[in-house]
Amino acid sequence: MIRHWRGVLLTGELDEPVGPVFVDAAEVVTTPLGDVVDSENFTPRLLHLISNALVWRESRLLRDAFNLGTNDWRVISAISIRPGATSTEISEFVAMNKAIVSKSVNTLIARELIVPADGRRGSRHLYLTRAGADMHDRMKPISMQGQEIVLGDLSPEEIEQLNRLLMRLLQRTPELSPGSVPTAAGVVEG
Repeated sequence: MIRHWRGVLLTGELDEPVGPVFVDAAEVVTTPLGDVVDSENFTPRLLHLISNALVWRESRLLRDAFNLGTNDWRVISAISIRPGATSTEISEFVAMNKAIVSKSVNTLIARELIVPADGRRGSRHLYLTRAGADMHDRMKPISMQGQEIVLGDLSPEEIEQLNRLLMRLLQRTPELSPGSVPTAAGVVEG
């Protein structure tokens, strides 16, 4: 079946009548392309789906229980591991945008869960308060439970192997930095 709408050629099978299509393209493709990513075996997609499921679950539970989200938990967790870290250091440690870290830091300071201490050259070193340490201990089981759900069908040996493989993948991530420009022949440093 071929249809036209306002001079735009629609190709492929259309089961139901289509409403207005507002595109400037000369032709609209309505069937899957032949050369596409194998979504069942595309590792970045699989990692993304797992990550999204964990974050969505965790964020919803943390908001319901503590009126804090996953980003706030990541900052609290980072400070629990690295007391005195700056926002920049936390941003690098948890691989979050600095503006998002800053927003969480301000929320956590307002809630008196962390406190800033002035450092050299105007840097602010962040520490948990006793209430912040308490909050960490209350939030941690929610995060750990998500990990337990995802890894529940794996043996301890498989979990160890998975973590080793993920660490190897993480070592390659600098090649994904914005300074690297992908080309047809490979990656060229920018």
